[in-house]
Amino acid sequence: MAKVDLWFQDESRVGQQGSISRVWHYRGERPRLVRQQQFEYSYIYGAICPARGVCCGLVLPRANSEGMRLHLREISAQVPEGHHAVVIVDGAGWHQTSLNLPNVSLLKLPPYSPELNPMEQVWQWLKQLYLSNRCFKDYTEIVDACCMAWNQFAKRTQLIQSIGTRKWATC
Repeated sequence: MAKVDLWFQDESRVGQQGSISRVWHYRGERPRLVRQQQFEYSYIYGAICPARGVCCGLVLPRANSEGMRLHLREISAQVPEGHHAVVIVDGAGWHQTSLNLPNVSLLKLPPYSPELNPMEQVWQWLKQLYLSNRCFKDYTEIVDACCMAWNQFAKRTQLIQSIGTRKWATC
């Protein structure tokens, strides 16, 4: 009998029209922040397994079925022998990808329930610390920033566990 690992999966767009987050500034004065008007962007596909404190991420140019297939293959490669990954996804159209991987199954969250997916907090953490309030020169710089941010997150096992652990999602 295989041990079941719960994985949470999602993707987030990062680009030149990025997010502006809170910053410290003098009281009574408004901080000046730059917001770009260009339209270059990339997607981070990310998944975490809080029980094992591991994650898996890809930076890809588009969010589509092919990107999801690549990400599921990468998750499958991270699953140890004798384990089965149940990947919890939201209802995006490209999450309906059928891929015959012997150690991966998809479980869809109910509609309009992003609070059930801890990957939303991962995106918030990444953007607040590394990806907000920035200007990117080109696509390569966006990809480099995404990779650097994800790699910093991947090193933090305790953070993965604390963000990802949900009482309702224990095996």
